[in-house]
Amino acid sequence: MISKTYTPQDIEEKWYQYWLDNQLFKSTPDEREPYTIVIPPPNVTGVLHMGHMLNNTIQDVLIRKARMEGKNACWVPGTDHASIATEAKVVAMLKERGINKHDLTREQFLEYAWEWTHKYGGIILKQLRKLGASCDWDRTRFTMEPALYESVIDTFVDLYNKGKIYRGVRMVNWDPQGLTAVSDEEVVTKEVQQKLVYIRYDIAGSVGQDSITIATVRPETIMADAAIAVNPNDERYKHLHGKKAIIPLINREIPIITDEYVTMDFGTGGLKVTPAHDPNDYTLGIKHNLPTLDILNDDGTLNEKAQILVGQDRFAARKAIIKLLDESGNLVKAEEYKSNVGFSERTNAVIEPKLSLQWFLKMDELSKPAFENVMNDTVQLHPSKFKNMYRSWMENPHDWCISRQLWWGQRIPAFYMQDGTVIVARNKHEALEKVQHEKLLFAMTEADLTQDEDVLDTWFSSWLWPMSVFKPSGNPDDPKAGPQDLDYYYPTNTLVTGFDIIFFWVARMIIAGYEYKSEQPFKDVYFTGMVRDKLGRKMSKQLGNSPDPLDLIEKYGADGVRTGMLFSSAAGNDLLFDEKLVEQGRNFSNKIWNAFRLVKGWTVTDQVNQATTNSNNLAIRWFESKLSLTLTEIEDHFSKFRISDALQAIYKLIWDDFCSQYLELIKPGFEQPIDRVTYDSTINFFERLMALAHPFMPFITEEIWQEIRERQTGDSICVAPFPKAATADNQILADFDTLFDVITNIRNIRNAKQISPKTELPVSIKTVTPERFQTLEPLIQKMANVSTISYVNEKAAGLSFLIKGDEFFVDIAGEIDVEQEVAATRKELEYNVGFRESTLKKLSNERFVANAKLDVVERERQKLADAEAKIQALEQRLQDLGA
Repeated sequence: MISKTYTPQDIEEKWYQYWLDNQLFKSTPDEREPYTIVIPPPNVTGVLHMGHMLNNTIQDVLIRKARMEGKNACWVPGTDHASIATEAKVVAMLKERGINKHDLTREQFLEYAWEWTHKYGGIILKQLRKLGASCDWDRTRFTMEPALYESVIDTFVDLYNKGKIYRGVRMVNWDPQGLTAVSDEEVVTKEVQQKLVYIRYDIAGSVGQDSITIATVRPETIMADAAIAVNPNDERYKHLHGKKAIIPLINREIPIITDEYVTMDFGTGGLKVTPAHDPNDYTLGIKHNLPTLDILNDDGTLNEKAQILVGQDRFAARKAIIKLLDESGNLVKAEEYKSNVGFSERTNAVIEPKLSLQWFLKMDELSKPAFENVMNDTVQLHPSKFKNMYRSWMENPHDWCISRQLWWGQRIPAFYMQDGTVIVARNKHEALEKVQHEKLLFAMTEADLTQDEDVLDTWFSSWLWPMSVFKPSGNPDDPKAGPQDLDYYYPTNTLVTGFDIIFFWVARMIIAGYEYKSEQPFKDVYFTGMVRDKLGRKMSKQLGNSPDPLDLIEKYGADGVRTGMLFSSAAGNDLLFDEKLVEQGRNFSNKIWNAFRLVKGWTVTDQVNQATTNSNNLAIRWFESKLSLTLTEIEDHFSKFRISDALQAIYKLIWDDFCSQYLELIKPGFEQPIDRVTYDSTINFFERLMALAHPFMPFITEEIWQEIRERQTGDSICVAPFPKAATADNQILADFDTLFDVITNIRNIRNAKQISPKTELPVSIKTVTPERFQTLEPLIQKMANVSTISYVNEKAAGLSFLIKGDEFFVDIAGEIDVEQEVAATRKELEYNVGFRESTLKKLSNERFVANAKLDVVERERQKLADAEAKIQALEQRLQDLGA
């Protein structure tokens, strides 16, 4: 017994468990063509949000379609250890327990980190099952598991031995809250309202108190100034060349230097040079051999080198120093000023440019193959507009700061001898062997070596993801990867990700792929847009505009949420999320369910009614061609990664063409049976439509597919063949387009004249090719409730409409109030005559015709032509009505 209403909650868990029990998502290498997707590993700290919903729905659509096409579909799930985010979570957990991280040893802290990870780390992957994600869960990987950890360490050692990794003091982006360096890509630039402070620097030894005014948004760093710079061509300051200025409040003398880098028309045309606290100043400092004085501690407080305000936070010191400058008479003015400021993506702390001893990876040579092979489309970006963004980042890549001052992560495999000599090796044992054999220090022990305290940037592990997930764990019984997996599954097929990590992750995976496998890690990259609310705002907890995805699934069903998310998510474009879209997705499920109940409720007969059979056969032929035509369109959409367009085509095919047209064409009369041929064809169509919709709507399609005919245990639509297009009959498609136009026009006349759908109306057709309509007559009569159809050579009685040169007359005599119709027609005629006169008046105005744009004049002429045609039709209607 098929339930009256479709309730997703009753079937989703049932079918997901069925898929798992029958290992329908499992993949092992065989003779089939592989189709591989590796999940963009969500942070182990994460829970499902709307962006994950969109991203993983698209991946599931692609992987399910490939599975149905007979490919060996492998979707590898996993999570990223997310150094900064996870360490912050663990520190917060410890704080709640009254424990300070700095009171723990590294080993003790890592025990707590693993405790947290084991407790919370798998939440998001479990939530993805609710969405229907068909991952091979036996292959679940984690970037800190032993095999993947080893891959990262091996890569570091290899790149170091190749001379591509070095250690040095460089200006880095420092996160004073996370207490670690972060890469350029982890810095979010925001426009911030600040104060532009104008400070007077006195000139040493000057007569008459000569001075120079400098404008800065960072007055708290004046104590670290190394020079004042002016442009050598600036006439205002030529008398100061070679002199010295005095830093206010601390009275330290610094030189006045000249450099064309200084912009004469910005601020006062003078620049304070603070090499330790600005990357551009650092470059100037190297050029002019200036000292570097770092006055900030790692946590952003002022240190002893500042001489004043020691221990104060940098922003508190900024306010305090403005007051001190005012009191000393060195504050000229302070004005409001908007400027761009960098924030840490993870902690939202304001980034501090800081000189720091870090590990770096040289990117210039390493990135060339990755740059060239995206530009020549070996790796295709969808949409292709993102090639420009990729180019801008990859043409001149900066060296990558790969060290982080954290404990959670892959620890840098560098070991220090007591004299500071660095030994890079996979572990301390190998480092000792290196020392003993290369430096002949055989008395040295492992206790004499100290490992680097830093860990590697999270992205230094995730850039290996498409390769490392297929690396065996060392355990021969481990199902995660076998020895041949990498060769079989790599390169993967499609990466689905957000464009915001195009350089963070996408570019670096391509770099690693060419470095270690000499080929790209994936053939296509599909960029999703950002999910925003219907007002265009980014979804966030702070704004309270982001629904809980699991609540949406509970309310609308997973299929409803999946289709709702995809209805308006063209590749690379932001999705303006509106819950009405998900409601539309649920309504689509209900439409399919109701159609299924309708068809399964028919009584089937083996008796043949020739007239009905003939018209049903026409409908079957038409829908077969319509299905083939749409399948061709859908395959084209998939080939161009227009996933949303593919869904729209399926939606229209099922809702409009199948439910609203085909089923109405073949539906038997009340309590009448349907012939077996038509029924079997309809069941076949339904089965193919479910297969077509399955990648988008896995749950309802499985439920219906299992019910539609007898199945064996273990059978599933997951591995049913994806429908293939046949040759469409263009003639029958054209004939049925005409049929539906005729039906629509007759129904419109009924609605306009308020004639009951139950009232039969005679129709006459004025055409030179009556044979075109004769085969369609039974369908016109059935769908439009037409009593008789006759063919005429002249105009006939009734209201008329035109379709491609053929004229149709619907005789409504006796069904309307003639006097009322005449009055209404005359009123409409009077309006159109008036409209025609006003349009003629405008077109007879020479000034209007001469001065208006050509398209405006043309529109007015078209309005006149439309009015003329309308008047002629209304006059004919009055004549037909005998008025």
